[in-house]
Amino acid sequence: MPTKTCSLTGVGRAASIAHGVALALADDGWDLAIVALEPTDDVAALAAEIEQRGRRALVQVGDLADPAVPERLVAEATAELGPVTALVLSHAVQSDSTILDTTLESFDRHVAVNTRAAWLLMKAFAERLPPVAELADGARVVAMTSDHTVGNLPYGASKGALDRIVIAAARELAPLGVSSNAINPGPVDTGWMDDETRATLTAMQPTGRLGTPGDAASLVRFLLAPEGRWVTGQLIGSDGGFSS
Repeated sequence: MPTKTCSLTGVGRAASIAHGVALALADDGWDLAIVALEPTDDVAALAAEIEQRGRRALVQVGDLADPAVPERLVAEATAELGPVTALVLSHAVQSDSTILDTTLESFDRHVAVNTRAAWLLMKAFAERLPPVAELADGARVVAMTSDHTVGNLPYGASKGALDRIVIAAARELAPLGVSSNAINPGPVDTGWMDDETRATLTAMQPTGRLGTPGDAASLVRFLLAPEGRWVTGQLIGSDGGFSS
């Protein structure tokens, strides 16, 4: 099987969407550079699981608020694993605050991590792609987004800006063979919900259950597969009807 390498951010916790995506992509034959804010037991365990599936795993650590980190991450992944032809952005800073009580420091950090780092990662990724003629199945950018803004101003604003960048990439990077999409997975219980929140959101789901990391992973693996190449420039709601 030809080598396929994906850079995947946001893998810090075992319950995360990124954890589910990593294992799904490993099953599909992808080697993975997995990016976390800091080394944790969960990250080490994920790398071991990827390798148990017969794929290579490169653990990378860095604070994406530092503008030098995205370039370093992509350069290291390329040097260690070969050309990176898929970039999956599943990292985020998130804190609850409103228009009236959001601090300047909080707003700036959300934008630095959720928006600016995503742009810089995409830029470094695109600059290192092989020539388009050598990309049999093209290259991919997929980003996890959210439409939650009320009471969550800096997170929602930074994710909205991320959407625009990802959709712009569908045209700007198309000559390089890149398909680019954003996924809104809706409410996924990755450990942040208390019992009341879980019950409230479940009651709002037409399907009667919350989303899981596996649900998001299924869509990511389709978009990264040859069959997903034609889908580009889309903000895809994959939330079990939550937003309908």
